[in-house]
Amino acid sequence: MTRSRIESGDWMALSDADLYLRHAAELTRFATVLVGPDDAQDVVSTAFARCMTSKQWTDVADRRAYLFRAVSNEAKNLRRSAARRRARELAASPDPVVEVRTPRPEVRAAILELSVRQRAVVYLTYWHDMTDAMIAAHLGIGAGSVRRHLARARSKLREALDE
Repeated sequence: MTRSRIESGDWMALSDADLYLRHAAELTRFATVLVGPDDAQDVVSTAFARCMTSKQWTDVADRRAYLFRAVSNEAKNLRRSAARRRARELAASPDPVVEVRTPRPEVRAAILELSVRQRAVVYLTYWHDMTDAMIAAHLGIGAGSVRRHLARARSKLREALDE
């Protein structure tokens, strides 16, 4: 099957296993940008499993975009649960918790300060050379939101890296 036929939306011709094999590496790179290398594969597999069990899966026209959106949502869920877990641990700990971090380059630190959505937009803009409309379709948001997230991310990065 040619790539152009698949990109045009003929997803019903691919089995779920073939779809996973075709996009797992790309989705894992995307998830790595959002949550880091330690959790990326878990985020992708969880997102894919949720998609497979969803009642809407058979009706999805652009499954690649749907998977990108699912990975983005799963990354947000992971960050939220990690923040809640840290808050519970701090509240339960009688002694102050000292978090030891390994030194990171300042660019990586600045990127980690961005929200998941901002990182997703930056990644898709610069690594996949996508337009606002393409990113909007992948993430399930409006093109205006994409531009706003990108502008805010650029501003935060500029501010952090100029210091």
